[in-house]
Amino acid sequence: MMPDLHDLEILLRSDTPIVLIESIEEPRVIELFAKLAVRIAEPAFRWSITEGLRRLEFDTGSHSRFADPTELLRHVRSSQQRGLYMLLDFHPYLDSPLHVRLIKEIAQDYEHLPKTLIFVSHALEIPPEIRHLSLRFELRLPDRQRMLWLIRDEAQRWQDGAVGRSFRTRRDAIDQLARNLLGVTESDARRLIRNAIRHDGAITHEDVETVKRAKYELLSPEGIISFEYDTRSFAEIAGLSALKAWIERRRSAFLRAGTGRDHPRGILITGVQGGGKSLAAKAIAGGFGVPLLRLDFGALYDKYIGETEKNVRKALATADLMAPCVLWIDEIEKGVATGSEDEGVGRRVLATLLTWMAERTTRVFLAATANDISRLPPELIRKGRIDEIFFVDLPGGPVRREIFAIHLRHRGLDPAAFDLAALADASAGFTGAGIEQAVVSALYADSSVRGRVTTEALMREVTSTKPLSVVMSSQLDALRAWSRGRTVQAHGPEDQDGHEPHDQPPVGA
Repeated sequence: MMPDLHDLEILLRSDTPIVLIESIEEPRVIELFAKLAVRIAEPAFRWSITEGLRRLEFDTGSHSRFADPTELLRHVRSSQQRGLYMLLDFHPYLDSPLHVRLIKEIAQDYEHLPKTLIFVSHALEIPPEIRHLSLRFELRLPDRQRMLWLIRDEAQRWQDGAVGRSFRTRRDAIDQLARNLLGVTESDARRLIRNAIRHDGAITHEDVETVKRAKYELLSPEGIISFEYDTRSFAEIAGLSALKAWIERRRSAFLRAGTGRDHPRGILITGVQGGGKSLAAKAIAGGFGVPLLRLDFGALYDKYIGETEKNVRKALATADLMAPCVLWIDEIEKGVATGSEDEGVGRRVLATLLTWMAERTTRVFLAATANDISRLPPELIRKGRIDEIFFVDLPGGPVRREIFAIHLRHRGLDPAAFDLAALADASAGFTGAGIEQAVVSALYADSSVRGRVTTEALMREVTSTKPLSVVMSSQLDALRAWSRGRTVQAHGPEDQDGHEPHDQPPVGA
């Protein structure tokens, strides 16, 4: 808590009349200001709608004086006593023009009689009339040493809680737990540690995994950022040899700390629908061996003006806290595309995203996917903000054989029992999603009910389906034409068999 005390003291000595603190750790903020008031010998008060105004440094009991917000502000304005006035959960009353005016008059009189208003709430949107008189203060998150102290403190509390109660752990488990708790508030860290110890009076590697999952949920309770547990290994994904090689060459550089702005920053993956763009994003996280976070633009947009941009900043800050990690933005064009009725919001979201992409030093690898890259603004996809653009085309024959084998194995079937070469030839022009659906359909066919899934059953499903290359031929031709010379082919030469009309030679290097 000492760094917070120091930072806050500097802020208060800068003659700032209004301090804004957005935090869910109200008890910690109250404790911090109580210590600070004694330290700087300044009278301090706290107010809430339930208890009214009372001294902060010592408990004088609740008198319910000035519980009404208007009465409170009138009292502070007319009082001849300087001091710190902490207002808890005052945010619902900031919509009143009378309250805004009273706050402004208190702040403008600061030079003659210093009275600092400290607003503390889970969320604070300050009216524009008093914004220039305000500064925000953020509590520091506990570092690794503080986390280790919290673990020791909670373990001691556990042992002191009952006679004969013991605590067991291993040094490596504690180190791992402290490392995985980074990024959460001190109160949340205490609760997670306490829950881990209560289970069996120990901290084990199993507890670390449980705490890790709980932490991901805490970091984005609104669902804007979600943690994806289904990361894949590149070995589980057919084809994409050029993309796999590109990622592998950069793996050590990304994982190495201290690379600053020179670490790999991210890629954009475009191509045919159902071609495996989302699988590729998941596999990048699996290849790096880091968490995969997904940014959901559907949850990001908010009907209230200004909230969407705030959500973007919060989501990106969460990703920074989780570094090293992969941030997957699926169908990014839906959030930042131009030419829509929400273009104003989209532009502001784009500006926030571009600033983060250009200035971040954290090891967050951006894996963005897009179905319609023509809708993306050029400033998003220029080099420097992303490292490369990959195009996922229809899979060639060797890749289609591998896709059939993967989906058959996932369903408990032996690929060796099937004519994969014939199936690959028959499925020219299919996407990976189309091949998976053919396998699923064969499983539901009459022959498969009796456990006799055969090559013939799969052939019937393949030949009775029009592939994407036929159904959307004009769109695919336009997409290929755009990608030629602008992107790097995700499927390498070894993924193609060189004679199919739908296969496209790789471009780029």
